[in-house]
Amino acid sequence: MYHTPVGRFAPSPSGRMHLGNIFSALAAWLSVRSQNGRMVLRIEDLDPRCCDPKRAQQIIDDLRWLGLDWDEGPIYQHDRLDLYREATAELHTDGLTYPCFCTRAELHAASAPHASDGTPVYAGTCRNLTAQQIEERQRVRPAALRLRVPDADDPAGTISFVDRVYGTQTETLARDCGDFLIQRSDGVYAYQLVVVVDDAEMSVTEVARGRDLLSSVPRQMYLQRLLGFAQPAYAHVPMLIAPDGRRLSKREHDCDMGELKRAFDTPERLLGRLAGAAGIAPDSAPRSAEQLIDIFSWDAIAAHHADIVIDGTFFE
Repeated sequence: MYHTPVGRFAPSPSGRMHLGNIFSALAAWLSVRSQNGRMVLRIEDLDPRCCDPKRAQQIIDDLRWLGLDWDEGPIYQHDRLDLYREATAELHTDGLTYPCFCTRAELHAASAPHASDGTPVYAGTCRNLTAQQIEERQRVRPAALRLRVPDADDPAGTISFVDRVYGTQTETLARDCGDFLIQRSDGVYAYQLVVVVDDAEMSVTEVARGRDLLSSVPRQMYLQRLLGFAQPAYAHVPMLIAPDGRRLSKREHDCDMGELKRAFDTPERLLGRLAGAAGIAPDSAPRSAEQLIDIFSWDAIAAHHADIVIDGTFFE
């Protein structure tokens, strides 16, 4: 059992941090620091598109500018492949994995419904392939690796948890996501697997991140149970969205750190405005990260759980 609260930053160096990333990082940091806990910085750089040391260093520099420090790290996922390999081998030994040859186009063309995150619910196309069928398909394309989930009528496949912001959540894996990827066809280990392995190995006791990842918790909890890992507490913060309803993203360069530094000049002005908009603080007065610790509470964020619109007035 864990005694010291441990949280983590887990940025992906796919681009400059934007306002939504800052909100998630701030909430994670405040939660842990308000409990005199420890922070771990983990750089999630397994995807070749994200393996950019310059971008990773820029994220590190931006966190320091914001005053969000950490006690361990940075730890890079690309240095941890043996851990993911061992976890995958354990699941395979238990008969829980199988090769999948479905292409992205085939998955999206399937008649199955879509999960809350927009991905198709896997229909089990490759679940029961014979050895001969697997051999034939391997000649055509490399296989991804999927994890079997319990049938819909099996209680083991219905996962419930209480999110600190969004309350009780329940999902039946077979209906809501289906058998899910733990390794891509290009050999890259999938997000669901690596974060579970990393959080366990780093003794993380609480995970704070954006609401867009809320639906991933049941898959991660299922993996934690299979691998015998402790389960952290979860808190998902509201999304920051543009006036047209589009969520802020690195891809669109929405409110990235370069723009935010120019607009606010100091971290205190930026964090104060963000804390006020999110309900962490009673107003938008400039405050440092340290000054926000004593007034932070998850209840305050939960009371303002609707997505937050970021328009021109945010910068005034």
